[in-house]
Amino acid sequence: MLSENQKFDKADFTKTILPIGEYENCTFINCNFYNLNLNDYIFRECLFDSCDLSLVSVKNTMFNDVKFIKSKLLGIRFDECKLFLLSFEFNNCLLKLSVFYKLKLKKIVFTNTNMQECDFTETDLSGAIFDNCDLLNATFDRTNLEKADFRTAFNYSLDPENNRIKKARFSTASLHGLLQKYDIVID
Repeated sequence: MLSENQKFDKADFTKTILPIGEYENCTFINCNFYNLNLNDYIFRECLFDSCDLSLVSVKNTMFNDVKFIKSKLLGIRFDECKLFLLSFEFNNCLLKLSVFYKLKLKKIVFTNTNMQECDFTETDLSGAIFDNCDLLNATFDRTNLEKADFRTAFNYSLDPENNRIKKARFSTASLHGLLQKYDIVID
């Protein structure tokens, strides 16, 4: 089933099922997807605005040029998505406890997003922008952060010896996030 240019407003898909299929250039506003199985769905050039997608299953789901704005996306295993043409951005979202393990997310943009406890292990985030994002307890392990912009990000802690950070940008005020493992005091 192909749905194009449709607007879904205040739909509760926990009560009325969103048919499995392809959604192209569709807008979802104030929709509830909580804990749903969205496996094998295809979303192209879609916008999710003020939606709850917490705990959704996205195995083999395609997200191509998808924007999430003011949405709640707790505990999503994005590493299980279809990798082909994977691209999305997050603006003013609650993205806690989500997993991006081994994904290629070059130049991805996260803006004003709470990303506490997200897992970016072995993820390619080269050129990524973390604009005013809370990265408390986010995991960066063997992550490619070359040319990433952390200047306005906060609460991050990453090991420069265990991640690729060549030409990444950081603010002077948050350098302690790079030196935390040394247990030193910075005044």
